[in-house]
Amino acid sequence: MTIEYEMPLYRPPSEAHSLILQATIGCTHNRCAFCVAYQSKQFRVRPEKEIFAEIDWAAEEMPDTRRVFLADGDAFALSPQKMVNILDHLYRRFPDLERVTAYASPHNFKSRSVDDIRPVRQAGLTMLYFGLESGDDEILKRIDKNTTCEKMIASCQKAHDAGFDLSVTVILGLAGPQGSKRHAEATAKALDRIRPKYIAALTLMLAPRSPAYPEVYGDPDWRVLDPVETLREIRVLLCNMHADGITFRSNHASNYLALKGNLQKDKQKLIEIIDTALNDPNSPLLKPECLRAL
Repeated sequence: MTIEYEMPLYRPPSEAHSLILQATIGCTHNRCAFCVAYQSKQFRVRPEKEIFAEIDWAAEEMPDTRRVFLADGDAFALSPQKMVNILDHLYRRFPDLERVTAYASPHNFKSRSVDDIRPVRQAGLTMLYFGLESGDDEILKRIDKNTTCEKMIASCQKAHDAGFDLSVTVILGLAGPQGSKRHAEATAKALDRIRPKYIAALTLMLAPRSPAYPEVYGDPDWRVLDPVETLREIRVLLCNMHADGITFRSNHASNYLALKGNLQKDKQKLIEIIDTALNDPNSPLLKPECLRAL
């Protein structure tokens, strides 16, 4: 046998060298206005025997595997016991396994206590990728995130209390030019409260989807930010962040400017890089439009 993925398949940039296992298919929410990833899929949980068979095959073919990412977009929606069963099998079959990670959504935490999810961390799920997107409740409502900033902060606190590391994603450009500053400031404030281990800033790209993002957002004055406006937005975000000990990245393929550093240690250096690019629209630091991708 082999691993047969149900496409399309997505994973975080930092999982490029990980073994990817589809523990679930699709996303439980699957209505976020910016997301095209799982529109062609109906959420479902894969049978354990299928997942275990793929793990057993991979253990024979790739015995030195050190990292595993559990896909699709909402693997943490699995019951804690099912997650523990998968993790136990992974760590038995891969003796050199160092970490297992997964996406998590705010909806995964609604009815679960810290005591419910702590066994999953103890079984070896080390880090969760969490999509905050914005700290502005108006934007969250417009993009159909179906939650509030305060609820997402509470979800992240549960994850922290259970022992998980967090990598939190935010999206530049969601609010368009008129709401840009408010979006950046509110998001910085939320990130300061969450204090994740990692922050990843992506840039909104309008891939074909139904309904289209502007239609869902519902503001006739909304438009995509140009590169200069995007750089100004990430500058406001960084200037308003004060939490320490966080690794910040904007090196996703969607970004115009690749940034990586530790906050607060590298904050001024990152702002200076942004200012250099702002002062020269033809700067080689900026990624050409043709090289941007989801």
